[in-house]
Amino acid sequence: MAEGATLPQKQQAVNRLLYRIYSPIPSAFGDLKAAASSSPRDHIGGCKDGGAAVNQLLEEQESGRLLEQKHWFSLFNTRQREEALMLVDVLLNCQDFDTFTANAAYFREHMNEGEFVYALYIAVTHSELTQGVVLPPLYEVTPHMFTNSEIIDKAYAAKMTQTPGEFKMTFTGSKKNPEQRVAYFGEDIGMNSHHVHWHMDFPFWWHGDEIDRKGELFFWAHHQLTARFDAERLSNYLSLVDELYWDRPIKEGFAPHTSYKYGGEFPTRPDNKDFEDVDGVARIRDLKEMESRIRDAIAHGYIDKPDGSHVDIDNDEGINMLGATIESSTSSANAAYYGALHNQAHRVLGSQADPHGKFNLPPGVMEHFETATRDPSFFRLHKYMDNIFKEHKDKLPPYTADELKYENVEIEEVVVDELVTFFEDFEFDLSNALDTSDNVADVSVKAHVNRLNHEPFHYNIHYHADHDDKVTVRVYLTPKNDENGIALDINENRWGAILIDTFWAEVQAGTHSIRRSGHDSNVVIPDSTSFSELIREADEAVESNSEMHIESGRSCGHPERLLLPKGNTEGLEFWLNVYVTSGDDGAQDDLHVDAHGGTHGYCGVRGEKYPDKRPMGFPFERRIPDLRVIKDLPNFYGKTVLVKHKDQH
Repeated sequence: MAEGATLPQKQQAVNRLLYRIYSPIPSAFGDLKAAASSSPRDHIGGCKDGGAAVNQLLEEQESGRLLEQKHWFSLFNTRQREEALMLVDVLLNCQDFDTFTANAAYFREHMNEGEFVYALYIAVTHSELTQGVVLPPLYEVTPHMFTNSEIIDKAYAAKMTQTPGEFKMTFTGSKKNPEQRVAYFGEDIGMNSHHVHWHMDFPFWWHGDEIDRKGELFFWAHHQLTARFDAERLSNYLSLVDELYWDRPIKEGFAPHTSYKYGGEFPTRPDNKDFEDVDGVARIRDLKEMESRIRDAIAHGYIDKPDGSHVDIDNDEGINMLGATIESSTSSANAAYYGALHNQAHRVLGSQADPHGKFNLPPGVMEHFETATRDPSFFRLHKYMDNIFKEHKDKLPPYTADELKYENVEIEEVVVDELVTFFEDFEFDLSNALDTSDNVADVSVKAHVNRLNHEPFHYNIHYHADHDDKVTVRVYLTPKNDENGIALDINENRWGAILIDTFWAEVQAGTHSIRRSGHDSNVVIPDSTSFSELIREADEAVESNSEMHIESGRSCGHPERLLLPKGNTEGLEFWLNVYVTSGDDGAQDDLHVDAHGGTHGYCGVRGEKYPDKRPMGFPFERRIPDLRVIKDLPNFYGKTVLVKHKDQH
């Protein structure tokens, strides 16, 4: 590849590095094939660190210490993570794209496939060399992690008989299992992708440049997933999800109906399974001790540092410290004392089918960010941690009316289009799941799955302003009643508020309106470009020496079609709350004209400050003892809206 590779050339190279990841690089990809057979030591001149990372990884490989190919990979496995991160170091230390692709091609052929895919996704996400490159959807690169075993078996049969196939994928479980009613959310491949990409954008092991408000983002992204899951449960006549308790059985079992590419079936957990210690990972009493120390820190209002000093957390910054502590990320103030409650809990839950290794089962779905939300216990675990965060937030003093008021704007009315959801058929490619070679013809194999979507909608905010100004607008959707139809008090339901949008605008003196589309929401991203489309676009652009016509965007973000909860056929009641404050709440001066990537609601802005200076969830993240404090504000408006679900679209 020529020095100074173009974006289409970079896109093509990344596509080819991820194509049929379980098979050798095809001979048609001549440059990559040649690079894979040359030693990375030949390219040390292109490394910022003088080749230190390359030499370290090659020494591990040459000594036979690396995980073999055709074996499962889990980021939560300490040794496997170390190996993947060695490759991340190699790739992030490349000074030019030729060195990047040559090293990637070599290690693709010589490392475990799962480790390679993870490292390449991280490197493309964070390297300056690959900005603008669009990552293929993971559900088309490693379909096994997103698809039922039955569908994969049918795809293999289609390949064997050279018969193209399109297969209908159903969700796990049966109608005998009430959790089946919300499987469309936990098993949604777009939502699974958002979860894994969030953890790629904000890795818990990250040692690079500081990521703004990373601990608070951990709290906020998972709090919103939990609040959203509760809204889906209410949409399906189920109670709010209960938290996990270490000394009570795990009520819901889970049968994933999913297989690893190599390593057998994902383990099944029966109903009412008592927690057991997991050999080599953690004892249940360790998790209880971690929780106790974290709750002590909340009660005291400070976190203990290793040197005995304290960090005060009874303030707006405390949630950032607490998030890093609970995860625990490299930003934790004292990981040795507070442990890694989130990460260890995922591992312990994932191993309950075989806690002592008696049957040598591979990791459970909870031990992969791609698959974790499929298990109902994921949301019970995160409700448990969410309640710890709530304990901290509830200690902070409620906002006063003076703190919440913005005198310049009075919201007179908000008019909203009808909010309607429906299920639609979605097709994705399974080709990457199948082994191939140069002399075996390809066969088209596709999976079809039902997924939630909604009709396009707009809302108009009619306001009166005393003078021209820049403003911050926050829009929330909050369930109005519990599963029995009983109205929830403001201090009960404010914690379940779902952020629909935050945006910045200019208001003009007098009476005017702001029109906003759900499509423009800052918490969502559109559908990923399919892998086949990425390949076609990049190949054509390289061939014709032209630009690609693919919008480059982040993979982190709630799927746009999941912006609204499902609702029900009668219409489920939600509060729509619109809250306007000063534009000074923006961390950048130009947010009213530049969306800064547009998906910062749950994912921030890469390399920049989080756009909203206020605490995430403001103003609902603190207690509201009296509704009148908010209700009487001129800059706050609430109304009841219905979210209706149509069976036929």
